[in-house]
Amino acid sequence: MQLTFDGDWRATVTHDPLHIAPRFTGDSVDVVQYVDVKERERFVLDTFGSKHFMWDTPDILRFDPDSRKLVGAEFQLPYGCPSCETSHRVPVMPALRPGGLRADEVQDFRHEMCPVLCRVPGDTVLTCLRHLDVLDEPLEARIGIARGVALLVQHGTVVGWSLTDPAQYLTTPYTDPDPNPPSPATRQLLTECLNLVTDPVIYDVEDREPAALARLRAADEALRDQCEDRHRADTLREMIANLVDIYGNW
Repeated sequence: MQLTFDGDWRATVTHDPLHIAPRFTGDSVDVVQYVDVKERERFVLDTFGSKHFMWDTPDILRFDPDSRKLVGAEFQLPYGCPSCETSHRVPVMPALRPGGLRADEVQDFRHEMCPVLCRVPGDTVLTCLRHLDVLDEPLEARIGIARGVALLVQHGTVVGWSLTDPAQYLTTPYTDPDPNPPSPATRQLLTECLNLVTDPVIYDVEDREPAALARLRAADEALRDQCEDRHRADTLREMIANLVDIYGNW
Protein backbone atom coordinates (compact mmCIF):
# COMPACT_ATOMS: atom_id res chain seq x y z
CA MET A 1 0.00 0.00 0.00
CA GLN A 2 1.23 3.49 -0.86
CA LEU A 3 0.25 6.40 1.38
CA THR A 4 0.04 10.09 0.54
CA PHE A 5 0.91 12.78 3.07
CA ASP A 6 0.69 16.58 2.82
CA GLY A 7 2.15 18.15 -0.31
CA ASP A 8 1.56 14.90 -2.26
CA TRP A 9 4.56 13.36 -0.46
CA ARG A 10 4.43 9.55 -0.57
CA ALA A 11 5.64 6.51 1.32
CA THR A 12 5.06 2.77 0.98
CA VAL A 13 3.88 0.54 3.83
CA THR A 14 6.44 -2.12 4.82
CA HIS A 15 6.24 -5.17 7.07
CA ASP A 16 8.43 -3.83 9.88
CA PRO A 17 6.82 -1.45 12.42
CA LEU A 18 8.95 0.40 14.93
CA HIS A 19 9.71 -1.58 18.09
CA ILE A 20 9.54 1.53 20.28
CA ALA A 21 7.09 2.20 23.10
CA PRO A 22 5.42 5.59 22.52
CA ARG A 23 5.86 8.37 25.06
CA PHE A 24 2.63 10.25 25.78
CA THR A 25 3.79 13.51 27.35
CA GLY A 26 0.36 15.12 27.49
CA ASP A 27 1.23 17.50 24.64
CA SER A 28 2.45 14.95 22.11
CA VAL A 29 2.92 11.27 21.37
CA ASP A 30 6.59 10.60 20.66
CA VAL A 31 7.77 7.39 19.01
CA VAL A 32 11.48 8.02 19.48
CA GLN A 33 14.54 6.71 21.32
CA TYR A 34 16.54 9.86 22.08
CA VAL A 35 16.90 10.73 25.78
CA ASP A 36 17.84 14.41 25.80
CA VAL A 37 17.93 17.59 23.73
CA LYS A 38 21.38 16.91 22.25
CA GLU A 39 20.37 13.46 21.05
CA ARG A 40 17.19 14.91 19.59
CA GLU A 41 19.14 17.53 17.63
CA ARG A 42 21.53 14.86 16.34
CA PHE A 43 18.57 12.66 15.37
CA VAL A 44 17.00 15.47 13.33
CA LEU A 45 20.30 16.22 11.58
CA ASP A 46 20.85 12.57 10.68
CA THR A 47 17.36 11.98 9.25
CA PHE A 48 14.92 13.57 6.82
CA GLY A 49 11.16 14.10 6.65
CA SER A 50 8.82 16.52 8.38
CA LYS A 51 10.06 18.65 11.30
CA HIS A 52 9.47 21.72 13.46
CA PHE A 53 10.24 25.19 12.11
CA MET A 54 10.59 27.90 14.75
CA TRP A 55 7.19 28.16 16.50
CA ASP A 56 5.54 25.88 13.97
CA THR A 57 4.54 22.45 15.38
CA PRO A 58 3.38 20.07 12.63
CA ASP A 59 3.33 16.32 13.04
CA ILE A 60 6.79 14.84 12.58
CA LEU A 61 7.89 11.72 10.72
CA ARG A 62 11.62 11.09 10.32
CA PHE A 63 13.30 8.65 7.94
CA ASP A 64 16.77 7.16 7.58
CA PRO A 65 18.43 8.64 4.46
CA ASP A 66 20.07 5.33 3.45
CA SER A 67 17.19 2.87 3.83
CA ARG A 68 14.45 5.55 3.56
CA LYS A 69 12.66 3.69 6.40
CA LEU A 70 10.68 5.40 9.15
CA VAL A 71 12.82 5.69 12.30
CA GLY A 72 10.74 8.02 14.50
CA ALA A 73 7.57 10.08 14.75
CA GLU A 74 5.99 12.78 16.92
CA PHE A 75 2.28 13.57 16.84
CA GLN A 76 0.86 16.74 18.40
CA LEU A 77 -2.23 16.75 20.62
CA PRO A 78 -4.48 19.51 19.28
CA TYR A 79 -5.87 21.04 22.49
CA GLY A 80 -4.43 24.51 22.83
CA CYS A 81 -4.55 24.96 19.06
CA PRO A 82 -6.99 27.78 18.06
CA SER A 83 -8.61 25.51 15.45
CA CYS A 84 -8.97 22.53 17.80
CA GLU A 85 -12.29 20.69 17.84
CA THR A 86 -13.32 17.90 20.21
CA SER A 87 -15.73 15.21 19.07
CA HIS A 88 -17.25 12.19 20.78
CA ARG A 89 -17.89 10.71 17.35
CA VAL A 90 -15.15 8.32 16.32
CA PRO A 91 -14.52 6.62 12.99
CA VAL A 92 -15.22 2.92 12.63
CA MET A 93 -11.77 1.41 12.80
CA PRO A 94 -10.66 -1.22 10.27
CA ALA A 95 -8.49 -4.13 11.40
CA LEU A 96 -5.00 -3.10 12.50
CA ARG A 97 -2.25 -3.83 10.03
CA PRO A 98 1.22 -3.55 11.67
CA GLY A 99 3.75 -1.97 9.35
CA GLY A 100 6.47 0.59 8.89
CA LEU A 101 7.00 3.13 6.13
CA ARG A 102 9.57 3.57 3.38
CA ALA A 103 9.77 7.03 1.79
CA ASP A 104 9.56 7.10 -1.99
CA GLU A 105 12.36 9.68 -2.12
CA VAL A 106 14.81 11.44 0.19
CA GLN A 107 13.03 14.76 0.52
CA ASP A 108 11.76 16.88 3.40
CA PHE A 109 8.06 17.71 3.58
CA ARG A 110 5.52 19.28 5.91
CA HIS A 111 2.68 17.33 7.54
CA GLU A 112 0.09 19.44 9.36
CA MET A 113 -1.02 18.46 12.85
CA CYS A 114 -4.53 17.03 13.18
CA PRO A 115 -6.84 19.58 14.86
CA VAL A 116 -9.79 17.26 15.63
CA LEU A 117 -9.57 15.18 18.83
CA CYS A 118 -12.03 12.28 19.10
CA ARG A 119 -12.58 10.72 22.52
CA VAL A 120 -14.32 7.57 23.73
CA PRO A 121 -15.67 6.85 27.24
CA GLY A 122 -12.76 6.21 29.57
CA ASP A 123 -10.30 7.61 27.00
CA THR A 124 -9.04 4.14 26.16
CA VAL A 125 -8.23 5.45 22.67
CA LEU A 126 -7.35 8.97 21.53
CA THR A 127 -7.94 9.67 17.84
CA CYS A 128 -6.82 12.81 16.01
CA LEU A 129 -8.16 13.64 12.54
CA ARG A 130 -7.41 16.15 9.78
CA HIS A 131 -11.03 17.40 9.76
CA LEU A 132 -14.51 16.32 10.82
CA ASP A 133 -15.38 15.29 7.24
CA VAL A 134 -13.22 12.21 7.77
CA LEU A 135 -16.06 10.85 9.94
CA ASP A 136 -18.48 10.91 6.99
CA GLU A 137 -16.79 8.03 5.12
CA PRO A 138 -15.21 4.73 6.18
CA LEU A 139 -11.49 4.47 6.81
CA GLU A 140 -9.79 2.03 4.49
CA ALA A 141 -6.76 1.15 6.63
CA ARG A 142 -5.18 1.47 10.07
CA ILE A 143 -1.41 1.05 9.91
CA GLY A 144 0.17 0.22 13.27
CA ILE A 145 3.57 1.92 12.98
CA ALA A 146 4.49 1.23 16.63
CA ARG A 147 3.02 -0.27 19.78
CA GLY A 148 -0.33 1.44 20.35
CA VAL A 149 0.18 4.00 17.55
CA ALA A 150 -1.56 3.81 14.18
CA LEU A 151 -1.90 5.96 11.08
CA LEU A 152 -5.46 6.27 9.73
CA VAL A 153 -5.92 6.10 5.97
CA GLN A 154 -8.81 7.22 3.78
CA HIS A 155 -8.66 7.17 -0.05
CA GLY A 156 -4.93 6.43 0.16
CA THR A 157 -4.24 9.57 2.21
CA VAL A 158 -3.13 9.73 5.85
CA VAL A 159 -6.03 11.53 7.53
CA GLY A 160 -5.20 11.00 11.19
CA TRP A 161 -3.63 8.86 13.87
CA SER A 162 -4.64 7.06 17.05
CA LEU A 163 -3.11 6.06 20.38
CA THR A 164 -4.56 3.02 22.14
CA ASP A 165 -4.41 2.94 25.97
CA PRO A 166 -2.88 6.42 26.39
CA ALA A 167 -2.72 6.06 30.19
CA GLN A 168 -0.21 3.23 29.75
CA TYR A 169 2.24 5.47 27.90
CA LEU A 170 2.06 8.60 30.07
CA THR A 171 5.56 9.87 30.78
CA THR A 172 7.66 13.01 30.93
CA PRO A 173 9.69 14.11 27.87
CA TYR A 174 12.79 12.05 26.98
CA THR A 175 11.74 9.22 29.34
CA ASP A 176 10.37 5.81 28.41
CA PRO A 177 7.00 4.98 29.98
CA ASP A 178 6.67 2.69 32.97
CA PRO A 179 6.05 -0.86 31.63
CA ASN A 180 3.74 -1.61 34.58
CA PRO A 181 0.01 -0.97 34.10
CA PRO A 182 -1.35 2.40 35.28
CA SER A 183 -3.50 2.49 38.41
CA PRO A 184 -7.28 2.98 38.14
CA ALA A 185 -6.81 6.43 39.76
CA THR A 186 -4.40 7.43 37.00
CA ARG A 187 -6.87 6.40 34.31
CA GLN A 188 -9.62 8.45 35.96
CA LEU A 189 -7.37 11.48 36.36
CA LEU A 190 -6.27 11.28 32.72
CA THR A 191 -9.92 11.57 31.70
CA GLU A 192 -10.48 14.49 34.06
CA CYS A 193 -7.37 16.31 32.82
CA LEU A 194 -8.47 15.82 29.22
CA ASN A 195 -11.88 17.18 30.18
CA LEU A 196 -10.24 20.27 31.67
CA VAL A 197 -8.13 21.09 28.61
CA THR A 198 -10.84 20.49 25.98
CA ASP A 199 -14.24 21.98 25.25
CA PRO A 200 -16.69 22.57 26.78
CA VAL A 201 -14.99 22.56 30.22
CA ILE A 202 -11.98 24.60 29.10
CA TYR A 203 -14.31 27.48 28.21
CA ASP A 204 -15.89 27.33 31.66
CA VAL A 205 -12.43 27.45 33.24
CA GLU A 206 -11.45 30.44 31.13
CA ASP A 207 -14.74 32.14 32.07
CA ARG A 208 -13.90 31.41 35.73
CA GLU A 209 -17.06 29.44 36.36
CA PRO A 210 -16.87 28.34 40.04
CA ALA A 211 -17.72 24.69 39.34
CA ALA A 212 -15.04 24.40 36.64
CA LEU A 213 -12.42 26.08 38.82
CA ALA A 214 -13.29 23.70 41.66
CA ARG A 215 -12.73 20.76 39.30
CA LEU A 216 -9.37 22.19 38.25
CA ARG A 217 -8.20 22.62 41.83
CA ALA A 218 -9.48 19.17 42.81
CA ALA A 219 -7.61 17.50 39.94
CA ASP A 220 -4.40 19.32 40.81
CA GLU A 221 -4.71 18.35 44.48
CA ALA A 222 -5.43 14.70 43.62
CA LEU A 223 -2.37 14.55 41.39
CA ARG A 224 -0.18 16.15 44.06
CA ASP A 225 -1.38 13.62 46.65
CA GLN A 226 -1.17 10.53 44.45
CA CYS A 227 1.52 8.21 45.78
CA GLU A 228 1.29 5.42 43.21
CA ASP A 229 2.14 6.04 39.57
CA ARG A 230 4.11 9.12 40.61
CA HIS A 231 5.77 9.52 37.22
CA ARG A 232 2.46 9.44 35.36
CA ALA A 233 0.89 11.79 37.91
CA ASP A 234 3.68 14.31 37.26
CA THR A 235 2.91 14.14 33.53
CA LEU A 236 -0.77 14.83 34.15
CA ARG A 237 0.07 17.73 36.48
CA GLU A 238 2.13 19.24 33.67
CA MET A 239 -0.83 18.86 31.31
CA ILE A 240 -2.95 21.22 33.44
CA ALA A 241 -0.09 23.29 34.89
CA ASN A 242 -0.78 26.44 32.83
CA LEU A 243 -4.46 26.40 33.78
CA VAL A 244 -3.57 25.95 37.45
CA ASP A 245 -1.08 28.84 37.30
CA ILE A 246 -3.58 31.20 35.67
CA TYR A 247 -6.91 30.15 37.22
CA GLY A 248 -6.09 28.00 40.23
CA ASN A 249 -6.29 30.82 42.77
CA TRP A 250 -9.61 32.26 41.60
